[in-house]
Amino acid sequence: MKDLMGLMKQAQELQKRMQEAQAQLDQEEAVGESGAGLVRVTLSAKGDMKSIELDPSILVASEKEVVEDLIAAAHADARRKAEEVQARVMKDAAGGMPMPPGFSFPG
Repeated sequence: MKDLMGLMKQAQELQKRMQEAQAQLDQEEAVGESGAGLVRVTLSAKGDMKSIELDPSILVASEKEVVEDLIAAAHADARRKAEEVQARVMKDAAGGMPMPPGFSFPG
């Protein structure tokens, strides 16, 4: 019975740390760039888009497809960085508790 109480306490502590980690992920940001900084996309660590910045020099109608490609590339870069932040924050929240391979925390 004592082990069960200890396990429940650990589970409650883990739940609290996960809630704190989720709040931290709302605050953390990842910035992706493409075109040598001509396009910047900022995401929260949860993947929510915060902003897009375009250098005015690329806003030419004849370059529409290039701009679209640059936006997609910057978004992909930001998403990769956001996933890295998310993995770090959630690992810290888990407190070294081993997680099964492929496990991801709900976002």
